[in-house]
Amino acid sequence: MDFITELLQNQVFVSAVLGWLVAQVLKTLIHMIITKQFVAERMVGGGGMPSSHSATVCALATSTGIKYGGGSFEFAIAAMLAIIVMYDAMGVRRETGRQGRVLNEMMEVLMNMGKQISAEERLKEFVGHTPLQVLMGAILGTAIAAIIMSL
Repeated sequence: MDFITELLQNQVFVSAVLGWLVAQVLKTLIHMIITKQFVAERMVGGGGMPSSHSATVCALATSTGIKYGGGSFEFAIAAMLAIIVMYDAMGVRRETGRQGRVLNEMMEVLMNMGKQISAEERLKEFVGHTPLQVLMGAILGTAIAAIIMSL
């Protein structure tokens, strides 16, 4: 039980988890407002506004920087992780979502033409993020970490 108590008292860990959780809830609410329907998958799925990946790693990096200082190796590791994750979210993962959308459209066209194709599930289209979604996640995560670290 000591491990769980220590984990829940670890402000760096709590900041990162709350960054992810708040971003996922906001993402679900924003999606619900735009589409007028609740989609439970948005609570755990990738893509969308704001980026929960960015919120998580920015909360991690910010809280680490506050706790250990900007010159620490802990902050260097957290900051580099944040940069890599956010770059990936806007690059490879975003492109994967675009390709999924195109392939899904191609499958629909072929099925409408009467072609027999595999009954595979549709590919995920919400995978990556736009630069704005990443920026909003980064701001959210940084703010959450600043609040948690001031407690």
